[in-house]
Amino acid sequence: MSRFIAILIAMMMLAGAAFAVAVDEKPLDDPAKEAMARELMKDIRCLVCQNQSIEDSNADLARDLRQIVRERIAMGDSPDNVRAYLVDRYGDWVLLEPPVKPQTYLLWASPFLFLALVVIAVARRRKAGPPPPLSAEEEAELRRIMADEEARE
Repeated sequence: MSRFIAILIAMMMLAGAAFAVAVDEKPLDDPAKEAMARELMKDIRCLVCQNQSIEDSNADLARDLRQIVRERIAMGDSPDNVRAYLVDRYGDWVLLEPPVKPQTYLLWASPFLFLALVVIAVARRRKAGPPPPLSAEEEAELRRIMADEEARE
């Protein structure tokens, strides 16, 4: 029983590490600028985690990007200027919501294209109807396989 408790305690201690949040070394001194930087960080994708913002990510690259955002905001850049700087450096992929433009049309249309392909596949399957009945040879083979399975049990 004591071994079980020791294992349980060890698992609980390790589980706490999974919920750890990265703490940045130094937030901006100006609370308004820090709030602006934090708001911008919610819109920037962690390039390592891919579906997390840099605000939520613990990755080293996300920490570096948070630092860049803070530095640019501290220098007086607007959020749009910081966003443009990051897009110039990393491409539209760095934004959690990429803009709609000719280079991203396929990205924005892909869910609808996928849905259309599914609808077409389902329609074709329904149109095809049920499979043809088994031939006499196929039925004999199926009976033999089922008999072998029953014999094994």
